[in-house]
Amino acid sequence: MFFHPMDFLIFIAFGISLWAQFKVKGNFAKWSEVESMVGMTGAQVARKILDDNNLMHVPVRVVPGTLTDHYDPIAREVRLSEPVYYGTSIASVSVAAHEVGHAIQHKEGYSALVLRHKLFPLVNFSSGAAPLLLILGFVFQWASLIGLGILLFSVAVAFQLITLPVEFNASSRAKKLMISGGILQRQEEEGVNKVLGAAALTYVAAALIAVLELTKYIMIFTSSDED
Repeated sequence: MFFHPMDFLIFIAFGISLWAQFKVKGNFAKWSEVESMVGMTGAQVARKILDDNNLMHVPVRVVPGTLTDHYDPIAREVRLSEPVYYGTSIASVSVAAHEVGHAIQHKEGYSALVLRHKLFPLVNFSSGAAPLLLILGFVFQWASLIGLGILLFSVAVAFQLITLPVEFNASSRAKKLMISGGILQRQEEEGVNKVLGAAALTYVAAALIAVLELTKYIMIFTSSDED
């Protein structure tokens, strides 16, 4: 139970995750030093794209921290970290446009986003309950608890997988909207791709770890049934 062949793959995936996080910070820092040719702040870019897409009612607010940017689907507001909100760099406008991409997904009822929102309450419960059930199940060899733990953990894995198209689609929308809105010049696309691409890789790594862990639990569970 404690040492399983899948642990080696999980260790590799965890390494990829750490590398992806390093790339996110590195690319954001690098392209934060390159000014956007349009000279707009992240807040101005977000506001413009929102208004151009008839989302005038969606506010853009500043939040403390770095890389704390997100779209809140409940409050229906775009929240940008201080470096992004006030910054005029390629990194700032890229991140701002990406978060607005989520707001547009919400407006259009993008299926993957809708499904992720519906799963969110269940994921909050399952992500906390699943580890406890799995530990108790494996320690006391209670197959029913293990099975229930795997089922709840599967919900969390599904959430991670559904997040992938949501994030990739938001980044794709961001680039297209910045180009069509005259915010991004063709020669600046490399920086946008670097910033958003590194961020996307973190979600891929997280999903990979989740899938490998679920596979490990299923393998242990099925092998114990055969004994």
